Amino acid sequence: MASSLPSLPHVPGTDASSCILDAFRIAIAKRVSDALPPLTLDQAYVGVDYGKKGVDFTVALPRFRLPGKPDKLAAKVVSSFQPDDFVASITHDKQFLHFQLNNANLIREVLNQIHTLTYDNPTGKPSYGTNTSGAGKKVVIEFSSPNIAKSFHVGHLRSTIIGAFLVNLYKACGWDVTSLNYLGDWGTQFGMIAVGFEKYGSQEELQKDAIKHLYDVYVKVSRDAESDPNVKVEAAQFFKRMEDGDESALVNWRVWRELSVKKYIEEYDRLNVSFDRYTGESEVGKEWQDKALEQLDRLGLITDANGAKLVDLEKWKMGKAVLRKADGTSIYLTRDIAGAIERYERYQFDKMIYVVASQQDLHLSQFFKILHLMGFPWANRLEHVNYGLVLGMSTRKGTAVFLDQIIKEASSVMHEQMRRNEDKYNAIEDPEMVSQEVGITGIKIQDMAAKRINNYTFNWDRMLSFEGDTGPYLQYAHVRLTSMERKNPELLPLPPPSQIDTSSLAESTHARDIAILLGSYPDVVKTAMKTQEPSGVVTFAFRLSHAISSAWETLVVKGEKDLDKARARLWLYICARDVLGAAMRLLSIRPLERM
Repeated sequence: MASSLPSLPHVPGTDASSCILDAFRIAIAKRVSDALPPLTLDQAYVGVDYGKKGVDFTVALPRFRLPGKPDKLAAKVVSSFQPDDFVASITHDKQFLHFQLNNANLIREVLNQIHTLTYDNPTGKPSYGTNTSGAGKKVVIEFSSPNIAKSFHVGHLRSTIIGAFLVNLYKACGWDVTSLNYLGDWGTQFGMIAVGFEKYGSQEELQKDAIKHLYDVYVKVSRDAESDPNVKVEAAQFFKRMEDGDESALVNWRVWRELSVKKYIEEYDRLNVSFDRYTGESEVGKEWQDKALEQLDRLGLITDANGAKLVDLEKWKMGKAVLRKADGTSIYLTRDIAGAIERYERYQFDKMIYVVASQQDLHLSQFFKILHLMGFPWANRLEHVNYGLVLGMSTRKGTAVFLDQIIKEASSVMHEQMRRNEDKYNAIEDPEMVSQEVGITGIKIQDMAAKRINNYTFNWDRMLSFEGDTGPYLQYAHVRLTSMERKNPELLPLPPPSQIDTSSLAESTHARDIAILLGSYPDVVKTAMKTQEPSGVVTFAFRLSHAISSAWETLVVKGEKDLDKARARLWLYICARDVLGAAMRLLSIRPLERM
């Protein structure tokens, strides 16, 4: 349904058809620029910020650097003020002007836009909160990257969660996204496993759970290597045969890799994560690895250290980096360089993102610098999205750090909690799935709630609580909103938006608070794109959940005798559910309907 607001001049970078608050901001900017020449509309628009403490929007006058005192400037804007379709009132407070919007129009326009973009979108997909800022651009996002033959360790969890969020975020901003899982499927450890498999391997155990079995073999053979130095020598020789393309050395490795990927796909599916392509260090061709060495040698950047090849980056304060071992085998820096070149040739990307822990900051800096020195014009399109560590993540007994055990434990605790309410429990079709989903939501939200660069300490009690800002609380808020339609069947189906009278909502501060939050969601997505941070989306989801929780007692639907009021309130809650669900899906969380 099209907006019924008066038309306004256009400001670059705005789109009221996908973010209705843009229209209200332009109306405020127009008032300010009209009253304060030579300030232009575009300059004034940049100064319109979200307000605090119950104020919709605020303009800080000193930021415009206009001649004259803020009081006099403010008086010019206030003196000519008349309420209109956009703004109900202006108040002057020291250096600030505070603007309250026209509540009736704000609420109606926000709900209309959410409904239209969720249910009447030509693509058939809900699109509220999305934008087209990345249209025509390609991004490749590499994340997760576990090591084959090692169980999915919690150390890879952050990369997986943040990477999945970035994939969803870039898609929401119109980019063409390719997600890659670059597996650690090459290197001397495979020589170790091959040597160990002859002694400890079992085809039966391999078929049952390849990752677990290969990990057990690796642990046993590593123990042997501690007391027998020949084990490592044998392993290095075996890996050299793999690097040289010896088919007899590769045959088992291929089976292990395939079985491991199959197992990973199941693990990722539980986490609501998928990849366009599973690639790995083994797929990087030797051609560019050799060329990289030659090119850097020509530039005078290669030094020899006992047969190993090093690249000297001291003048950029990045030390010296090994590019090839003395025995001629490659190292992961060489493979990263060659891999990036091959990816550019394949995808012609506008940006490539590596989601890797901050411990690898130096490695990524060296890697990007080398590509820059090699003269690739696209080297400045590479980006490292880094993050801090998860501390203390283990089962409650403190034993393991494998993700499947953490998920199992979180699920079983949730299952026990759900069983406490027998009626609700019996209404759930698949309690196992629901308890697992709530557990995974708890893990993900605890991870994404703070700035990604910060380390955080994993806390079981906080993760599993339905109180405060936790994953289970968010799922509960969504379930409660979803239940509104089930509990009020007599109001369904709702009439078309044009026939729902929302005027009663304008009298409620709760409805206004919810509406302005719902209207701000497209901005939350744009800000996340600038910061590459999931924490802002998590904060938004909690703020919305709290605003709805505060409204339940006063904006009652069940038992409201005035049907117009009841329908308007139900519509508000349905729109809130749709936006909360969109925010959760952006965070790679599956919103539940019952729990």
